[in-house]
Amino acid sequence: METDKLTKRKMKLFITLLGNLAIAVVASIVVYFILALFFENTLSVLVERLNYDLYAWIVENRDIVVYIYIGIVLAVIIYRFISKYVDSINEVYKSLDLILKEDNETIKLPSEVNEFSEKLNDIKYDYILSKKNAKEAEDKKNDLIMYMAHDLKTPLTSIIGYLTLLTDEKEIPRNLQEKYMKIALDKALRVEELTNEFFDITRYNLSSMPINKQNINLSYLLEQLVDECFPMLEEKHLKCNLEADEKVMYLGDGDKLARAFGNLLKNAINYSFENTTIEIKIKEEENKILISFKNKGEKIPEYKLDKIFEKFYRGDSSRTSSTGGAGLGLAITKEIIELHAGTITAKNDDEYIEFDIELEK
Repeated sequence: METDKLTKRKMKLFITLLGNLAIAVVASIVVYFILALFFENTLSVLVERLNYDLYAWIVENRDIVVYIYIGIVLAVIIYRFISKYVDSINEVYKSLDLILKEDNETIKLPSEVNEFSEKLNDIKYDYILSKKNAKEAEDKKNDLIMYMAHDLKTPLTSIIGYLTLLTDEKEIPRNLQEKYMKIALDKALRVEELTNEFFDITRYNLSSMPINKQNINLSYLLEQLVDECFPMLEEKHLKCNLEADEKVMYLGDGDKLARAFGNLLKNAINYSFENTTIEIKIKEEENKILISFKNKGEKIPEYKLDKIFEKFYRGDSSRTSSTGGAGLGLAITKEIIELHAGTITAKNDDEYIEFDIELEK
């Protein structure tokens, strides 16, 4: 594509130069005949009065004079032609500095190099967009580090406090000792969870990981995940209703899909109203499998719904330690689904939040 444009541009320059030369030759021939005509009367008389020797030399060397004239005309045309495009190149060179300016001003160049202006503007806008995206990513990472530092400090403070109490106080009743140790263990597990999320941020790159496909029963996989999350459901007084056929077979990576579905289920548990039911449905059609996770929770604004699958993005602004993750769960889920050539979308109304997955068979 770029080679074709360059070839066309060379041809255009060559044709322009030939056109200028042709005009110059025609003009010179016209002048030659004018000189030949006028040397016989008015012009010849004028030159003869000024200087007879000059007149005699011109008459004798009329062809040489014309050739010199034509040469001068050609030299002027070629010089103007080259100067014009050298000036255009200088304009292009100067405009390179404008690429680094982060403004909305469009780069404008002479018509002869108009295609360069289009290319430079594309580069400029891509540069501005990449810097903006890089800044947003850096801001998100900085926010994440601040949030994670806060979330790590909270359980660590509790662990240190309870262990110090158990160490310093020798007469604590057995039941209180067990209670304090359980709290310390829960907080330590929370620290482990947050630490694992840090590892996800620094190491997890789904796009470079292979997919190990095998035939899996998605119904059984989802049933296992619901059983594993039973303690979390009990803690928040939630129920989970799985509506699925006995067997829904699919060729995919079971480990990665388990992680994706687990992220969606945990997300539903974290953001469901208490004493409500999470609904999971899996439906097999002729050429695709449809899976949905639906829970009753606080409505997500439209502008947040559009960003919900971005890395490090969290839908809630409060960010409590009980639900505060790194903001990777839904982003990782989307990448896993897309690695399986599927799609995932989110929607909600005044009552329910729903994630819909479509997998091609």
